[in-house]
Amino acid sequence: MEKLAEVQAAIPHRDPFLFVDEIVECGDKHIVCRKTFTGQEDFFRGHYPDYPIVPGVLQCEAALQAGAILLSKIIEDEKIGARVPVVAKVGELRFKQMVFPGDTITMEVKFRDRMTGVYFLRAKVTVNGKTSVQFDFACALTERGEGRGTSNVSG
Repeated sequence: MEKLAEVQAAIPHRDPFLFVDEIVECGDKHIVCRKTFTGQEDFFRGHYPDYPIVPGVLQCEAALQAGAILLSKIIEDEKIGARVPVVAKVGELRFKQMVFPGDTITMEVKFRDRMTGVYFLRAKVTVNGKTSVQFDFACALTERGEGRGTSNVSG
């Protein structure tokens, strides 16, 4: 299976908001994925245009998407059905290295624990062999379409 097709078969994200190019390795409790930022991504036009860097939040999103791919396999094994994981918590977030146009990041996500429909994971993003960002996160299972038309987000 083509690298991108394997990613797209696991998660619903699509361009321009797909931040995983390939799955490098996937085990029962861990996954390694990669993403190359070409410099042509639209966000570079507005994120420090004279010194373009990949926003840290997009590096986190790339790791979260890698985690979603891992969870899709775990959920499939557990026969969860139509429920989907959504981010419920992010903690211990540390940014350590900048990522620039042309860089390839590697996202490593490890499954840590599960409690009644909540999955706990640890993410580490590296660039050129150095840690760029690392964080813990939790995903809760929700029914597809649950919460549509309402919002618990305050702004």
